[in-house]
Amino acid sequence: MIATRIPGPTGHPLIGSLRALRRNILDTYQRAHREYGDVVLFTAGPPGWRLKIHAVFSAEGAQRVLATESANFRKDSRVYQVIRESFGDGLLTSQDETYLRQRRLVQPLFTRRQVNRYADAICDEATAMITRWRQQPDGVIDVVDEMVELTLRVVSRVLFGTDIDAALPVVRRCFPTLSAYIDRRGRSPLRIPRKWPTPANRRAHAARRALYQICDEIVARRREGFDRQEDLVGLLTRAVDSEGARLSADEIRDQILIFLFAGHETTATTLAYGLHLLSGHPEVEEAAHKEVDQVLAGRLPTAEDLEALPYLTMVVKETMRLYPAAPLIGRRASADTTIGGYLIPAGSDVSLSPWVTHRHPEYWGQPERFDPLRFTPEREAERPRYAWFPFGGGPRACIGQHLSMLESVLTLAVILQAYRLQPLDPVGPVTVNITLRPLTPLRCRLIPR
Repeated sequence: MIATRIPGPTGHPLIGSLRALRRNILDTYQRAHREYGDVVLFTAGPPGWRLKIHAVFSAEGAQRVLATESANFRKDSRVYQVIRESFGDGLLTSQDETYLRQRRLVQPLFTRRQVNRYADAICDEATAMITRWRQQPDGVIDVVDEMVELTLRVVSRVLFGTDIDAALPVVRRCFPTLSAYIDRRGRSPLRIPRKWPTPANRRAHAARRALYQICDEIVARRREGFDRQEDLVGLLTRAVDSEGARLSADEIRDQILIFLFAGHETTATTLAYGLHLLSGHPEVEEAAHKEVDQVLAGRLPTAEDLEALPYLTMVVKETMRLYPAAPLIGRRASADTTIGGYLIPAGSDVSLSPWVTHRHPEYWGQPERFDPLRFTPEREAERPRYAWFPFGGGPRACIGQHLSMLESVLTLAVILQAYRLQPLDPVGPVTVNITLRPLTPLRCRLIPR
């Protein structure tokens, strides 16, 4: 029997669960999962502006939304609409024939073989960071700040090649403004028109113009053939599908901005929490040091070393389980669908949460405990496929997941060769600004090996 009345909190008579969702959406989701189960209905906002959010927490539900019935769940949610307005219609936001066409053109640039070519850039930037750390008088770093800067440099270098020095200051200045704007606008039930000259709108428009200008200048040089490079922008300008189609200049710019948006804060979150978790678990850190020393014997890692570092890979996967960089995934149902015995009507906003599913007691014993051995091949095979989905899944799975894993494992290997880490701050509360971010510093003391 299919139930149409989905359980969930009633919240405040006027605004429903709006206050709880704004205050701490991840804790609110976890409490609701414990109280109501794998499918929960939230209402948020005043009458006339009220949102209904169907939260789905089971692995089976995530698989239906992302994979087996993905055609019924579109990227029409308000967050994706705001991203589209700010960064254009790149792979993250495009749909239907536009998405299929872009994917055909861009996918060859993200094959494992192609991505492995960026290993040297990753290691170069990680080594430069280590060199700079040696000048720290007290040996104390905030791993969040350090990893954001590192991953921003890596993705900018992969995209822009020798133009990194021109592009990086603009990206560094403008992206935080636009990211915060997208987060506020995407989660607010009341949205002021973008054309109104409010301070927030004016700051966002200025940041967007600056990003568009630098990207357009670099793309124009590449397309005119004056500056032929093997960076990702250069490859995008020369990409052609089997029918001879190419990306327009605007489409290339949109892809660049989406790669910047999705490609640095996410990996930075993984690396920051990975380092902090290692620093607080000496036995895990010791095992990781042992593997790195045995495999690398003091040399820099390469892409070919990835398969020879299985324990470090498990550390990264367990970090992504506990602290998924994209802890919420939104879709909108385009057809009536049944999930967990409940009818999800067409037009409904659907919210998946890797944060909650990655802590689901049905799939994870002692879910708050950091244990990389959960990800041995044998234990992975025992779990449902979508008990762990930090990169999404199905036909819209993250195109950059191999680059993220490569960057995470190689960067940790470079750091672990040089240092042990001692935690100075406990893991504090987190927030969701599109991606997961800590609300308090995560400082560590560097102890040279």
